Amino acid sequence: MKKVRFVKMHGAGNDFILVDDRDGSFPSHDNLRIAALAARRTGIACEGVILVQRSSTADFRMMFFNPDGTEADLCGNGARCVAAFAREIGAVPSTAMTFETRAGLVDAEVIDGGLVRVWMPEPRNRRYNLQVRVKGSVVAGDFVDTGVPHFIVSTPAVASVDVARLGRELRLSDAFAPNGVNVDFVQYKAPNIAIMRTYERGVEAETGACGTGAVAAAVVGVEVKGLSLPMRIRCSQGCELTVEGDWRHAKSTGFILTGPVRRVFDGEVDLDALEVEGS
Repeated sequence: MKKVRFVKMHGAGNDFILVDDRDGSFPSHDNLRIAALAARRTGIACEGVILVQRSSTADFRMMFFNPDGTEADLCGNGARCVAAFAREIGAVPSTAMTFETRAGLVDAEVIDGGLVRVWMPEPRNRRYNLQVRVKGSVVAGDFVDTGVPHFIVSTPAVASVDVARLGRELRLSDAFAPNGVNVDFVQYKAPNIAIMRTYERGVEAETGACGTGAVAAAVVGVEVKGLSLPMRIRCSQGCELTVEGDWRHAKSTGFILTGPVRRVFDGEVDLDALEVEGS
């Protein structure tokens, strides 16, 4: 039997399973088993599985898997959780750290009051005022890649949006093929507040929060909507994230994501006992 110790954490409402894999024994190649681990009814249930591994270029390596078992380049709230977890298990010597991700090196700091901040990758591939056709209608929005791709749809009343239906239609749109996109519905309030709901690829459902989405919403808020930084992003789970940044060379840059991290519980799971699809 392959038993693995884990910790369950959430960052602003995003919940994750975190595993110390510095010995390299976790079956990170087994995407179906990772999906079984993350399953809501037959596994532990989470919006991402995160491994802490050894790195030759940083304090450690963060390996992130969506709940469908696919590996992702980055997760903002996952990055904040993994910073707190790495500190707990002694993988870093201090509260400040640098870790490796598929999106590049990320700096983070564990600060007082259960908060963690991360310095996010530079936003790229900004494409504003896109018109995306879905099932006979056209949805206007803005595209920003903040480590993973996001399509920001501004709305005057985010609470009334059918996130499950419209989010999925946009996520699967040919406009974002072949990799798809995370879809964020955002209600902006001057001077610096945004209320956000996210349909996340890989989760294939609405999530409680999204760190990279919060940064994307801030980019659009500043560059398209004329709001100011720092921006307070209110997530659907009720938590709040803060996005700081600068304005240089006619664009926003240097983003820092700060928010709460909570340890929920720890335990042990038998990976061989999980119900794996197709087995």
